Amino acid sequence: MLRPTHNGDRYELSSPTAMPQAAGFLWNQKMMIQVTCRGYATAQFMQPEPAKYAHAPNLEAKTFMQPEQNYYAHHPGRFFYIKDEETGALFSAPYEPVRAPVDSYAFSVGKANLAWTVEHLGIRLELTLGLPVADVVELWSLRVTNLSGRARKLSVYPYFPVGYMSWMNQSGEYRADLGGVVANSVTPYQKVADYFKQKDFKDKTYFLCEQPPDAWEVRQSAFEGEGGLHAPSAITAEQMGNSDARYETPTAAVQYRVTLADGEARDYRFLFGPAFDDAEIQAVRAKYLSADAFQATAADYAAYVASGHGCLRIETPDADLDNFVNHWLPRQVFYHGDVNRLSTDPQTRNYLQDNMGMSFIKPSVMRKAFLHALSQQEATGAMPDGILLTEGAELKYINQVPHTDHCVWLPVALKVYLDETADYDILNEDVVGKETGVALTVSERVSSAMDWLLQARDKRGLSYIAQGDWCDPMNMVGYKGRGVSGWLTVATAYALNLWAEICETSGASSSLAESAKHFRAGARSVNRAANEHLWDGDWFARGITDDNVTFGIRKDQQGRIWLNPQAWAILGGAANAGQRASMVAQVEQQLVTPYGVQMFAPPFSAMRDDVGRVTQKHPGSAENGAVYNHAAIFYIYSLYTINESDRAYELLRRMLPGPSEADYRQRGQLPVFIPNYYRGAYHEYPRTAGRSSQLFNTGTVSWVYLCFVEGLCGLKGCSDGLSIKPQLPSHWDGIKVVRQFRHATFNVSIQRADVAEIQVWQDGKRLTENVIKGIVAGGAYALEVLIPR
Repeated sequence: MLRPTHNGDRYELSSPTAMPQAAGFLWNQKMMIQVTCRGYATAQFMQPEPAKYAHAPNLEAKTFMQPEQNYYAHHPGRFFYIKDEETGALFSAPYEPVRAPVDSYAFSVGKANLAWTVEHLGIRLELTLGLPVADVVELWSLRVTNLSGRARKLSVYPYFPVGYMSWMNQSGEYRADLGGVVANSVTPYQKVADYFKQKDFKDKTYFLCEQPPDAWEVRQSAFEGEGGLHAPSAITAEQMGNSDARYETPTAAVQYRVTLADGEARDYRFLFGPAFDDAEIQAVRAKYLSADAFQATAADYAAYVASGHGCLRIETPDADLDNFVNHWLPRQVFYHGDVNRLSTDPQTRNYLQDNMGMSFIKPSVMRKAFLHALSQQEATGAMPDGILLTEGAELKYINQVPHTDHCVWLPVALKVYLDETADYDILNEDVVGKETGVALTVSERVSSAMDWLLQARDKRGLSYIAQGDWCDPMNMVGYKGRGVSGWLTVATAYALNLWAEICETSGASSSLAESAKHFRAGARSVNRAANEHLWDGDWFARGITDDNVTFGIRKDQQGRIWLNPQAWAILGGAANAGQRASMVAQVEQQLVTPYGVQMFAPPFSAMRDDVGRVTQKHPGSAENGAVYNHAAIFYIYSLYTINESDRAYELLRRMLPGPSEADYRQRGQLPVFIPNYYRGAYHEYPRTAGRSSQLFNTGTVSWVYLCFVEGLCGLKGCSDGLSIKPQLPSHWDGIKVVRQFRHATFNVSIQRADVAEIQVWQDGKRLTENVIKGIVAGGAYALEVLIPR
């Protein structure tokens, strides 16, 4: 049903019905598209805010991509009908809208394109979708091959619905001068000021054909007629009617009538995208719509994606894991740092963590992003709820809701960058505040942020939550100004300790050494408060409400135990060895499922108005008790820090779909990305438990890469060089690793042996310490690492 191909560069699904939501995605710095195995598509582009060029059939609200996207017959998609002119038999590719059972089917997800091969009625269709590196346009190729052993008369019908574009103005027509269908609209507005914001919008949608079609339909109602999408009247007719759309819903459907000899193939190429005017459409056609241009564009785009190849290749006893880590995980990490989720105001925590992963792929990107984020620090030391990326961008949606956790992520992200690069000079770099115009060094700004965390606490020493911390929908714990976050309290201790460690390591000045002492003391104070007010006997509470009700404790019937406070209490030092043992046991008992570890349990079944809208989400979905992978990876990372390597690996492996067919079917997702969640409520709703959200936007992946590099493989950077401390699961005898680090290549063999402690050997000599120092850029290092059985 599902297998890797092309040495792991692609995954191929052989059924359109076994995993109907299964999808792949492509992006560049201006657009993104996700297409399912059945042909439904979700695409957006930046102008500069996210916009669409293919719409739903009714007026849509502007939203982010939705979890578990609900696909329906008229959902935007990219479809191709084939009709036998002699018999009238009809089928469609990729699978929708006809849904005819086909003789052979393959959906092939590649790093740089998506492809389908469908055979039915003696005809083979080969579809490929690609993108360019820098423009907003889809490049579609179609090859139709006659396999039937006789001559065939066919009609080929590409059908790209445009949807309901605008209540103000929408139309469409076939333009012979441009060589395709052009749909026109005006983005609706009412305020005069909005006219000036929108007057340069790309309000045209084009579907360009390399070869002129024989006929077309541009009015959706004329295309469907009385037959509906499974047998449109325009297709059951001998020839399409060449309609236009005049303040009617437009579509792009064209007809090619073709006779194919046995074995003959016919190639077609199409472009689909938005444009401002006819001149832009002409330019796009001239640039891309030819066989040579398609080939050159595909090569350029493949090189663009390959530039995010990452720093790690592994060979382990788990081939499926190897495939994901070597091919697909760095691709997803690169996507996040490359385009910042195609937002002009990413949440600060997302921006910092997404770029944290770029430390392993393109460290210069992380460096630039970190400095940019610090430039928007407030005069108080607080970080804003979102980071503005473009001129004129504004904080929107969730970024208008006050959260209190954003300062935490500064030392978290910075520590990963410094470990990978040893670029301690960044600490002395001046950053001019956008709000204040004041120049302060990076170290001064991070210290200011840490001091803000220390003062943003109540008289008990617990961290205020306002209307949210990492958990956005926990919006009513502290909206009256008194509620506190158990997670943020212990996370503050972790941030303080990390920053103190950075200050100690840099050794740049006596003032930083004094700062380290100050922040170490602050972390101890925070941890004492956490233990006094949040420890519930076996785990830490999630918080205390405005009305002084502690929640996330044993007596709670719902939301009894939460994962994040336990993970970060381990990371920040609030939990001693005995507490850690108790917490880990309770997590194992109450939160671990076959699909990963749940964010909390049991899920809420009704509104709790002193916690917030998280309790109103469907039980087991999103933050209401799902296997929320971002929270899960925090816990997994914390397990690696206390040498719980078996537990860490087991949960890390459950984050990936498969390898059994039953698991793939239950999750419904291809193993080419990690989603933001899998459904939880494992005990309450087992039928849907494990189902993927199919959303590939998640802060999880930078941490997953960190866990593989520094946890499992144990090849972690430090100021002196590369430290070596592998943590293989106990059932593995060994692995091989290629690690790129500070412009050098390390070929590492890690094997179990009869040794009492980790040994590192280089050129036949055992090293006196497990750190490779004096690394030379361009050098190649062969290491043998022996670990106890």
